[in-house]
Amino acid sequence: MRKDLILGMSILTVTAAVALGGCGASLDQLTSMAVEKPVEPASYGVWPSTRHLDRGKFAYRQGDFGLAAEAFSKAVEEEKDNAEAWLGLAASYDRLKRFDQARRAYDVVVKIVGHTPTVLNNLGYHYYLKGDMDSARRSFDAALRADPNNVVAKNNLALFWAPTPASDVRPRDRL
Repeated sequence: MRKDLILGMSILTVTAAVALGGCGASLDQLTSMAVEKPVEPASYGVWPSTRHLDRGKFAYRQGDFGLAAEAFSKAVEEEKDNAEAWLGLAASYDRLKRFDQARRAYDVVVKIVGHTPTVLNNLGYHYYLKGDMDSARRSFDAALRADPNNVVAKNNLALFWAPTPASDVRPRDRL
């Protein structure tokens, strides 16, 4: 049994020597090289605004709209023309019932990308939360005219025709 252990260790040593011999570095050199070279973080090469945007989206989906608004705000500070961050900021402000700030953010989004179906749908949701049902319906209609296959806008518009009270079912924003 002892001979098998010694033979196994010898084979392991020879294998390691062959492997290290091919790279021209000793085990001590490899160890010191590994210690000297820092490992890059997982977010290496990612713009800071992208990290904030991802944090904002995650917080929004978790229902933490205050944290989402903070992250989206940081993203737009770093990249002023990031329409996705502005839209996330507007939607977060809507959920926090800060409608004036939400409207200002929507105005910036519209300047950047125009009245896309997503922007129109989110504006409809903005008006819905404010209680302006006429404007909400017009926005949902416009989103559907711009993209007749937009399922979110179809579902939101269908709520105006559904027999269910609006308090039971609410339109969805599309973040």
